[in-house]
Amino acid sequence: KELLDLVAKKLFLTKGKGIHEDRLTSFEFALRDAGIAGTNLVLISSIFPPNAKLISRNEGLKQITPGQILFTIYSKNQTDEAHRLCAASVGIARPKDTNRYGYLSEYESYGQNEQRSGDYAEDIAAQMLASSLGIPFDIDKSWDEKRQQWTISGQIYKTQNITQSAKGDKDGKWTTVFAAAVLLV
Repeated sequence: KELLDLVAKKLFLTKGKGIHEDRLTSFEFALRDAGIAGTNLVLISSIFPPNAKLISRNEGLKQITPGQILFTIYSKNQTDEAHRLCAASVGIARPKDTNRYGYLSEYESYGQNEQRSGDYAEDIAAQMLASSLGIPFDIDKSWDEKRQQWTISGQIYKTQNITQSAKGDKDGKWTTVFAAAVLLV
């Protein structure tokens, strides 16, 4: 028997937000906004597969079909408090050596703007990658100081994030924010 090869060859990033009186329907609307509502999401842990290619959202959405099982690393956050700022982020850290795996991270926050939430998600992914590569760093240093250490090491190729933020609906309807890395096998 041949084993199923479930190592993703490609992945794409997507995000969305949804607003509705019902919490679950708000989540559904966020998935629709992200373009993946007609699929079955499987939440997985946070590894960027070796040699996987990051493709555009448009290219990725063309490669999925309704009912498909999608392996995802995703973050979601919800509020029914009027004007409460919430964010959902997925951070990515890829090694320079593409034969090695990288990391993805999920992060949810309240009161942080998109930039701050996204930077923190990147920071988490980069810390996991740095520790797996044996790159020394001081956890208490600022993001910029750590980034400088990792740049000097020459082993971390790129960090990035996808983040969706929104203020809670003014009338107190459920507001959902969603960000994901979708892996395609």
